[in-house]
Amino acid sequence: MEMFSVAIGNVFNPACLALIWAGTMLGIIFGSIPGLSATMAVVLFLPMTFSMEPTMGLALLVGLYMGGISGGLISAILLKIPGTPSSISTVFDGGPMADKGQAGRALGVGILASGIGSLIGIVALIFISPLLAKVCLLFSAADYFGVAVFSLTIIASLSGKDMLKGLLAGLLGIALSMVGMAPVDAELRFIFGNYQLMAGFDITVLLIGVFAVTDIIQAGLNRRHLADGFEKKKFHLKGYGLSVKEFITQIPNFLISSVIGIAIGILPGIGGSTGGLMAYTAEKNRSKYPEKFGTGIIDGVIASETANNAVIGGSMVPLLCMGIPGNTVAAIFLGGLTVHGISPGPLIFDKSAQYVYGIYLALIVSTIFMVVFERLGLPIFAKLLDIPKHILLPIIMVMCCVGAFSSNSRVFDVQCVLVFGLIGLVMKVFKMPTTPLIIGFILGPMFEENLRRALQASHGSWSVFVTRPICCAFLIAAVVFCTWTVRNNLKAKKIAETQGQSFDTAEEEG
Repeated sequence: MEMFSVAIGNVFNPACLALIWAGTMLGIIFGSIPGLSATMAVVLFLPMTFSMEPTMGLALLVGLYMGGISGGLISAILLKIPGTPSSISTVFDGGPMADKGQAGRALGVGILASGIGSLIGIVALIFISPLLAKVCLLFSAADYFGVAVFSLTIIASLSGKDMLKGLLAGLLGIALSMVGMAPVDAELRFIFGNYQLMAGFDITVLLIGVFAVTDIIQAGLNRRHLADGFEKKKFHLKGYGLSVKEFITQIPNFLISSVIGIAIGILPGIGGSTGGLMAYTAEKNRSKYPEKFGTGIIDGVIASETANNAVIGGSMVPLLCMGIPGNTVAAIFLGGLTVHGISPGPLIFDKSAQYVYGIYLALIVSTIFMVVFERLGLPIFAKLLDIPKHILLPIIMVMCCVGAFSSNSRVFDVQCVLVFGLIGLVMKVFKMPTTPLIIGFILGPMFEENLRRALQASHGSWSVFVTRPICCAFLIAAVVFCTWTVRNNLKAKKIAETQGQSFDTAEEEG
């Protein structure tokens, strides 16, 4: 209790609260601008914390982390461009809601879901982190391979009616992820003599190209409507866009998505994008109206934003208890801990308890700041919808190029953005879904690296994937999930054909 009291005094002094406020606001700005991210925000401000007292420095990083992850929903909903990779699945329903004049409601619901997901993740971090840390110790490379295979089955459920095109898009994403150095032996592949490809393609560059540049090119091709302004949409939002009755009906969605986000956060190297996608898929599969997903409903926005913010608390579990970062931002945060002389591990609660409690309190305070500041700024964010296309699209294009360049300070990335934009355009022409492409790109490295590591550890024996109970369970779950998805698609196709035949018969009789 003495250490907890010290932590309260450190966090709730005006200077520390001001740093959390500033970090959260800057994080929201970084998260909302396509091409920037929570990772970039934490990297840029990490050197500033070196001269600060540990609790204050870590509080600033926590604010940047929290604001950066949540801020991605703003551009995901208003511009259909995920501000961060974690907000990929928010586009699926947030964008259509904005198109229907419900931008304010989508933003309000997304902000509320972000706050709830963050708080549930923090509670998990505080109360069950030691237990969850022990579970992580049981995972081997083979088990992570099983997780990757199961995660890739998301492609089956997000491929729409044509699963073959979805699988082809997923394979293209995996192929793009293999460009550059191999993860285990650093062997170069698919660089075709271009040294710029040695580092592979950046996820930010791919996201900007496929989600933003493709739409800009499409709008440019449709020159007749390019000078048209967006339809003026009135911004009306009471509270956070949810009635008490709607909130109660969404409680299972909040809880299930939070659990998924926490679990994904705990598993190192997977990240918020996978958490959001898996939660979105889980909610779609258990929904009574799965056909409405992707057309603009709050269920999808809630699932995505709750999960990707719950990842924050989950990623801190292995970081604090074992020194294993759950994602890229957590890895940078680990550097911040080390600089301040804090050694993560089982003994951190004995040696640095006051700083751990300080992190807990800073997470809670930054969550409150995030929910309040984003809600107050909604009228400003929603005005983006009133900007005419011929003004907005060039600005977005410049932001895309700047964001791509700022990732690695390479003009080559700007060129890649344009190429990925053309690839996305071709995929739209042939009606191929782009989401499986992103999933394949994100999970491809995890799939390949753990496959190779597992085979090295077993001296080339494939039996390791069956004899490991955890891996075997995930592989069985993947097979069951794929079979169930295929069965549902065939059933839906059969019903559609039956209804079509009935309609033809009725026309003939008429």
